[in-house]
Amino acid sequence: MQSMSDEEPQVVPTASDERYLTTAEVARRLDVKTETVYAYASRGMLRSVRLPGRRGSFFAQAEVERFVARGRDERPPSGAVERIRTELTLLDDDELHYRGRRATDLASSHSFESVATLLWTGELPEHESFPTDGPSTDVVRTALAALPAAARTTDRFKVAVAVLGAVDPLRFDLSPAAVVRVGRRLVAVLADALPGEPGGGDPIAERLSGKLGDRPADPSLLDLALVLLADHDLAVSTVAVRVAASARAHPYAAVSAGLGAVDGQYHGAASTLAHRFLRDAADDPLGALAERQRAGGVPGFGHRVYRERDPRADALFAALRRHAAARDVMAVVDAVSPGAGTFPNVDLALAALAHAFGLRPDAGEAIFALARCAGWLAHAIEEYREPGLRFRPVGVYSGTRPPR
Repeated sequence: MQSMSDEEPQVVPTASDERYLTTAEVARRLDVKTETVYAYASRGMLRSVRLPGRRGSFFAQAEVERFVARGRDERPPSGAVERIRTELTLLDDDELHYRGRRATDLASSHSFESVATLLWTGELPEHESFPTDGPSTDVVRTALAALPAAARTTDRFKVAVAVLGAVDPLRFDLSPAAVVRVGRRLVAVLADALPGEPGGGDPIAERLSGKLGDRPADPSLLDLALVLLADHDLAVSTVAVRVAASARAHPYAAVSAGLGAVDGQYHGAASTLAHRFLRDAADDPLGALAERQRAGGVPGFGHRVYRERDPRADALFAALRRHAAARDVMAVVDAVSPGAGTFPNVDLALAALAHAFGLRPDAGEAIFALARCAGWLAHAIEEYREPGLRFRPVGVYSGTRPPR
């Protein structure tokens, strides 16, 4: 019998006329295996109880009947992850929307701070500021000073988030207001604590502009990119965040889970690969294309969700074309795009932004990770409202069977 140790705490009911079913009876009623009943219970979809004087787990018949009434389409099959309902982001017809608003429209009219607030609260302020937290920034800078100079910016973010969580005694307050306070503080400290010269203004994009390379990037372009990358539905890093939040990990730990997933070459690191491609293509466009095609694909082109265009890339490229500093790199983009076989995505646009201002090769990863903190925390707020530990797929054991 599968252990029930990872469920919500079991309840011993008081005396009543309510009828209870055994696990086997529930399995027959649902036409599933007993293991699937345990999976439903571990995800909080059914609640098991203990009955005085009787062994095993029991389930209130009325609750089981309500579960049946919701319909089998509302329940995942055995081993599947429960459907995730979200009010945050819609990807539809090659468009990206945050809470019903087109992301590209928001990027042209509101700051990253305002859009982050929209994701967290549903309200869209005209002006929003994330104040500097001097003491927290100093603590994080001390920790970052121990890293080698060659450490990537996303590695610095990981350390910073861990330190911020460790010094926050109220980190286990999972209320929406508390998570919003964490988000404002976390984003501000990540921008402020990085080595380099801060910009002259209060917006996050200005504070970040001199910290990604030897010369400042245009804050308006950074802000545009941050808004466009703030969320993207259930990307792999966002699923990692929601799984952590389902276990009631505090917001800093949930963001750390997202940063871990971002480290993969198929996710946040994709813009660094695109940066290398554009660097090589500047000298030999056809040669760089041929080399990547031989290796299996051209970085910065195509997408698993979008079919004909990436609206984020379109918006960022349009802004770059209006900027004199991007003239050379946009000529490279135009030279390689016809031969790539599909449309350019936001990773190529981030790489072009980095080349335009001489930013570090990993600058795109840093912009991506900082922006996505907004979406991750918004998803954490949603997940904290759901039953705990609801993501509990049933493993299909394929190893050696123990002797009987």
